[in-house]
Amino acid sequence: MVASGVLLASSGVQAADNSTPDGLVRQLSTEVVEAVKSDKAIQAGDLGKIQALVEGKVMPHVDFKRLTSSAVGRHWRQATPEQQDRLQAEFRVLLMRTYAGALSQVKDQQLAFRPLRAAPTDTEVVVQTQVRGKGDPIQLDYRLAKTDKGWVIYDMNVLGIWLGDQYRSSFAQEISAKGIDGLIKTLAERNAKAGVKGA
Repeated sequence: MVASGVLLASSGVQAADNSTPDGLVRQLSTEVVEAVKSDKAIQAGDLGKIQALVEGKVMPHVDFKRLTSSAVGRHWRQATPEQQDRLQAEFRVLLMRTYAGALSQVKDQQLAFRPLRAAPTDTEVVVQTQVRGKGDPIQLDYRLAKTDKGWVIYDMNVLGIWLGDQYRSSFAQEISAKGIDGLIKTLAERNAKAGVKGA
């Protein structure tokens, strides 16, 4: 999970261009690497700065409801609207913790983008990228969907594992043992212990 946050965060005040899926990923990816390389506080793991970075620029381009429903799986439909909101909030914080660890490790990595293989009429695509540094390149893929407001990211694949799939089995076990409220409580406790504040 080291690099998952690397290509999802960015900084600066200019809004990202989400008119094309590969353009969105390229812009966010480039901006985050530049921002992290120039900010010693982020490299040192400053959670406040990382949260501001991710919340301000990344989250507007992520379909968190779809990502959370994918991770929760079949149990999502059984959750009340309030439970769904709470699951999204806690899952968001969980991923923020992942970003914090990832962003603090960015040093001299370079980004590589593969050509987009999609038809102009496609409404869902996969954008493939790589983070290259010391050692083998890290493959990162992004699933994006076209919406009325442009393209949004709804899942990420790190080293062959989609985030939605990665959490689905552990979330299902937690729900089977303690119910949906039990999963919410467990996530909230883990997030509180890690010291990451919710949105």
